[in-house]
Amino acid sequence: MAAHKGRRLRKGAATTAAAALAVAALSASQAPGATGAPEPLQTSAGHSTPVPEVSADGNATGNSPYYTDLPPLNSPLPSPSSTIGTPVSRGEGEAGIPATVLDAYQKAEAELRAAKPGCNLPWQLLAAIGKVESGQARGGRVRADGTTISPIIGPQLDGNGFALIKDTDHGAYDGNSSYDQAIGPMQFIPSTWAWAGRDGNGDGKADPNNVYDAALAAGHYLCRNGWDLSTERDLHRAILSYNNSTDYLDLVLSWVDYYRKGTHSVPDGSGGVPRHRSDDGLPRTSMPAAPGAAEPKPSKPAKPAKPAKPAKPANPSKGSPSPAPGTPGSPSPEPTPPAGTPTPSDTVDHLVSPDLDGTELTATAGDAFERRIGARAVTKDGKSVAKVRVRFTISGDTDATFTGGERVATIATDAKGVALAPQLLAGEKTGTFKVTGVVVGHAAKGVGYTATVTPRPADKLVRTSDTALTCAPGGEFAGQVQVKATYKGAPAAKVGATATLIKSAANPTANIVGPYFKDADGQPVRTLTGLTTDANGVVTLPKLYADLFSGTYLLRVTTPGGGSVTVELKVAATASASASPSPSPSASS
Repeated sequence: MAAHKGRRLRKGAATTAAAALAVAALSASQAPGATGAPEPLQTSAGHSTPVPEVSADGNATGNSPYYTDLPPLNSPLPSPSSTIGTPVSRGEGEAGIPATVLDAYQKAEAELRAAKPGCNLPWQLLAAIGKVESGQARGGRVRADGTTISPIIGPQLDGNGFALIKDTDHGAYDGNSSYDQAIGPMQFIPSTWAWAGRDGNGDGKADPNNVYDAALAAGHYLCRNGWDLSTERDLHRAILSYNNSTDYLDLVLSWVDYYRKGTHSVPDGSGGVPRHRSDDGLPRTSMPAAPGAAEPKPSKPAKPAKPAKPAKPANPSKGSPSPAPGTPGSPSPEPTPPAGTPTPSDTVDHLVSPDLDGTELTATAGDAFERRIGARAVTKDGKSVAKVRVRFTISGDTDATFTGGERVATIATDAKGVALAPQLLAGEKTGTFKVTGVVVGHAAKGVGYTATVTPRPADKLVRTSDTALTCAPGGEFAGQVQVKATYKGAPAAKVGATATLIKSAANPTANIVGPYFKDADGQPVRTLTGLTTDANGVVTLPKLYADLFSGTYLLRVTTPGGGSVTVELKVAATASASASPSPSPSASS
């Protein structure tokens, strides 16, 4: 864990710097469109960054402890007999991943490939994190749906050798109403799971104890901020944002490299479980070992913490990685203040909008909101506060997101005390939703925005054909009505349209007789909603049918933005029958 300094990886394995560069090279070589050499990151390698206290969403795990076992020295050897999928390993047993767990990682990669193709997430990265966080769900002790047979819960983060994170979920996930604890096979802390959680197995809920849900959540977490994991710089940022420790970074990269060289599935429950953890020697209050694993050693008294030494100058020749300062989601480069010293967040009284135009904003469906959502952190006397982490959250029935597809973003305030959220993008769902900004880890009054998504408009509608639409009573119209929508002269795509069989030109309410559409059950309907124009602005209406009443009727199609067109429909008997009086009322009846 991050509070442990000076821990060294086992000798005999490839050096941490070499492992990092090797993995980055492998990632870059397999990424489509990857160009140029990755930008090196600068820090000293081989020790963890001390973080005695972190904010509630400082990283995915809250710097909880993790398994430190390294991959075997001998890389797995792919079997020449393997012809489908990943080569089967005939090497060390550690290359085997429990079948359900492996399936969860690979499905998460496939979903992220579709949802965020620019991220280039390899499933081997999820497997590496799953290995060090929980030993692949304790060797694959999961049910058929991917839920762990028993919960995997880390130690309480009470500041006693660990980070200090007070309870954020009222014990709902970890059973602890005093402090948070990391949960599940990917070891999310509850405050992070609250916004990062995903439903990966399609059962309608996001469960951190389900490996499908946890793997998909981890994938989205690693792919936020527009990171491209085929580059060394973003790969390191993402891993360090999961657990802020260079030891952790080096270890995960080693496992990624190992899994890339060959893996195979093993039956659930038969996977190997690591035996060494980063908190060896500290009191253990939870996270029991898997069956068959060695019992924890008696706890040793914690040694007094030594003052942190200044970071050594970077040695570019070793390729040592570090996060880039100021990157959202990246570990803060600021030194930890002495115990008892107020942090910048402690001085914040409330957040205000830095925009004089107010807290209401509007955008058309599918467009970006022109105004940026932001927050300024101020003290009681109105002074701005810099270096405060502000969490922006989208809530409500909306598919709007920030750039990158996330509904949550955490940004630090600048020298003027202002944090600007990433660009807010309207989805296709119209209506109003909320965006709130709060100070992370501090109970200060937040700021709220009301955002409204309006429908895509069309200011003109025309029929694409002038062919008359006629039908005999009780029959079916031969042609279908097709109209084209434009906005300011250009085709209006994805515009919603409503079609109504109206009583008359002056009375646009739906008629009760005459032509009709059919619903899914074959019943007559005279108003259709949910119609949408295609990429060329064209929409084709369903088939029309006539009842037994003849006459001239009107169909009106309308769109948001004022587009409207009225189409005439005639229901008439054949020539031989037209001599007899028509029993039908007029179209306006």
